[in-house]
Amino acid sequence: MSLLLQSATPLPNYELALVMTNGEHRRFDVKPYLDKGVFKALQDPEYFNQVQSHPRFVQWPKGQDLGLDTLLVRSIHRDSLPA
Repeated sequence: MSLLLQSATPLPNYELALVMTNGEHRRFDVKPYLDKGVFKALQDPEYFNQVQSHPRFVQWPKGQDLGLDTLLVRSIHRDSLPA
């Protein structure tokens, strides 16, 4: 079975809490993308909070998206986060 995204929840400070289908919890920092092209719209916190999760990506209403590979490679496993 392939690892897929179960859910993505917006967090303060432009981060996403990710839950994978294997139960793994991860945190993804979106801040490095906020000054790039179409992702600039995510600087609006109300818009950022409209993120929707799909099994292979997250997406916002105007089409900005981040694929599963990016989410996995650039996220931090919850156990790795400082307390």
